Amino acid sequence: MAAIVQTVAYLGLEARGVEVQVQLVPGLPAFVVVGLGDKAVAESRERVRSAISAMGLALPPKRIVVNLSPADLPKEGSHFDLPIALGLLGAMGVIDVEALADYCVVGELGLDGRIAPSPGVLLAALHAGAEGRGLICPAAQGAEAAWAGSVEVLAAPDLLALINHFKGHGLLSPPAAGEVEPVGTGPDLRQVKGQEVAKRALEIAAAGGHNLLMVGPPGAGKSLMASCLPGILPPLDAAEALEVSMVRSVAGTLGNGRLTRNRPFRSPHHSASMAALTGGGLKVKPGEVSLAHLGVLFLDELPEFQRGVLDSLRQPLEAGVVSVARANAHVTFPARVQLIAAMNPCRCGHLGDASLACARAPRCAADYQAKVSGPLLDRIDLHVEVAAVGAADLALPPAAEGSREVAARVAAARAIQTARYAGEEARTNADADGALLDRVATPDAAGGALLAQAADAMRMSARGYTRVLRVARTIADLAGSPVVTRIHVAEALGYRRRAPIA
Repeated sequence: MAAIVQTVAYLGLEARGVEVQVQLVPGLPAFVVVGLGDKAVAESRERVRSAISAMGLALPPKRIVVNLSPADLPKEGSHFDLPIALGLLGAMGVIDVEALADYCVVGELGLDGRIAPSPGVLLAALHAGAEGRGLICPAAQGAEAAWAGSVEVLAAPDLLALINHFKGHGLLSPPAAGEVEPVGTGPDLRQVKGQEVAKRALEIAAAGGHNLLMVGPPGAGKSLMASCLPGILPPLDAAEALEVSMVRSVAGTLGNGRLTRNRPFRSPHHSASMAALTGGGLKVKPGEVSLAHLGVLFLDELPEFQRGVLDSLRQPLEAGVVSVARANAHVTFPARVQLIAAMNPCRCGHLGDASLACARAPRCAADYQAKVSGPLLDRIDLHVEVAAVGAADLALPPAAEGSREVAARVAAARAIQTARYAGEEARTNADADGALLDRVATPDAAGGALLAQAADAMRMSARGYTRVLRVARTIADLAGSPVVTRIHVAEALGYRRRAPIA
């Protein structure tokens, strides 16, 4: 007897079809799984054996051969348990093999036959829909799979419930799509006392999706302003929410199938490794830069990160994707993020205050800032110095404008960009490049002359020149101006990095 069940293998955000071929052949009793599976796949034999025994069924005294085809495609994860078990039950004649042909199957088995959640169910559901099949998945992830649209989903709590469904004894009801989380609220910009220049830079960064670096002494409010950023960014639209949810599904963090309209905000500790930040590991998983896709990646205490870890962000910030190379496969994750970074001007943090600065100033500042490479700093559009907050600033009443007012201006600027880039690959001004940028951000004669003069005086790279144009275009959008003028270019130039930062 033989049976074939369809499942998937995950490579980044791509689900590739896999055939689980189960055959019972005469010979000494054995259970063999072949097809380039990892240790979790090899261990599935014991989980499948125990789950079938828990239902009172005995494996036939034959040689059981399971082939995962194509055999040269690496297979990772415990989600192969359920398709192997169903294929084996089909080969044993317990379940109709033809009925299984209409479904793609994913799920991990417990020793008692329960079907446990496994990462990537949303990707499997989208793949099944594209192939014209239904999906069999764990009951706990039925709400997640239902977001795939018109795909028939069988969400079963255990193996026995699936057998009863196919025999017609107890049909499984289709699950409802998970809830959409309400847009959350974080710190309000009214909590920030003073720092008008930094708040203006934060608004520009939010409006155009630009990267931002804040440099200032400890306690100046850098982290607070960064945490205010999600509150002024526009919520995710439907397509963006699905993109973010696919990344979370692969990472196994999409709880209860709940989609969110909040933009991701990730703030890894400075001890994070390269694999944690950009993705990888023994089993390739998305890193922080991919988990922050279409949202914010906040790196506090920037120079404290390992230099190699920071430099690994240079390619993702330019390309918007992370490619993790392995000997047997290349895995690609999306990484279109907005980088917000904060740092002290030197190790002691009080470079500008003669009474508090260490005895090695200003040499300590040069050594400390040199931990961050110039090419990485060149990829940051906005550099702003955050001054220390004094007692007089703290005694001031709350600011007249808070996150709600700033968010309204940001939303208006984003609406202009959405209309401008309709049909283009770019979504915001920070994505515009090449001929597209020349078409939408070419300044007027006075602005062009100022930019050319500044580029020569500041010895800007081609990347720096382009990023000034992008920021100027965003400033013009906030002002409602269709043309980039000299005043917009001048403000954008004010946010360029000057060495040294202090």
